[in-house]
Amino acid sequence: MSKAIWVNGQQEDSVSAFDRGLAYGDGLFATMRCRGTEVLFLESHLLRLAQGADRLGLPLPEAALTEQIAKACEQGAKHFSQDYCLKVLISRGTGGRGYMPPQTPAPTCVLSLHEIPAHYLQWQADGIKLQVSQVTLGQQPLLAGMKHLNRLEQVLIRTHQLDVGFDDWLVCDTAGNIIEASMANLFFIQGGTIVTPSLEQAGVAGVMREQLLLWFVLAGFNLEVRRVWLEELAHFDHVLACNSLFGAVAVNGIAEHSFGHSPLIKQLLHDLKIIL
Repeated sequence: MSKAIWVNGQQEDSVSAFDRGLAYGDGLFATMRCRGTEVLFLESHLLRLAQGADRLGLPLPEAALTEQIAKACEQGAKHFSQDYCLKVLISRGTGGRGYMPPQTPAPTCVLSLHEIPAHYLQWQADGIKLQVSQVTLGQQPLLAGMKHLNRLEQVLIRTHQLDVGFDDWLVCDTAGNIIEASMANLFFIQGGTIVTPSLEQAGVAGVMREQLLLWFVLAGFNLEVRRVWLEELAHFDHVLACNSLFGAVAVNGIAEHSFGHSPLIKQLLHDLKIIL
């Protein structure tokens, strides 16, 4: 596409140098999988943005945002023959120098279209291996769960080189709790019990995580949302990683631990309509 970026509904690729998203990471974002003019799980994405905006005291222009998303997807449907990615970024807008937010902010909405990484298809077929990152996430319950713009921890994680044979990082918090992969949520399977890390102190509560939580409950599994420790890894049969773009993939190994390829993967991808 010649230009696949919109700022406040206009096709352009720049924001003010005084935008608080640039200055302080003051805002939120979402990464959505699109098929034609449809955004998969759009209501869940919008709800998560609204909940995050409420927690930050950031006014979310929901009607305008929904209209802008629809227009962007009209263009996406014309230019992508397969599923594609829509990134939605909301900042508090301009606010001059200083941390104090403006009393009447005018949010900046940035939408952009992208191809879905080609290697995700291979991940779905073969699974992935995770290496334990030495970078840990700080505990901050006021921000935990949100996909806010302050992503320096993830940047630091990704500046390190993975060892040969590994595909992504397993990330813990400063207390040693397993939280997530660098760009995905995790589910651990032991018999009929599904365990996923608590995100009350750190991490991102992804939209695909929400879909899998519901799927497992409806399928009759015993679901536990709790602290998970590295020492527990030897007790699990299977591990899944999930995000909005690749859906769910098997984690074949974490550090020295190996896991079987869960037979649930194929059914999950079918039911959630995320076959690449």
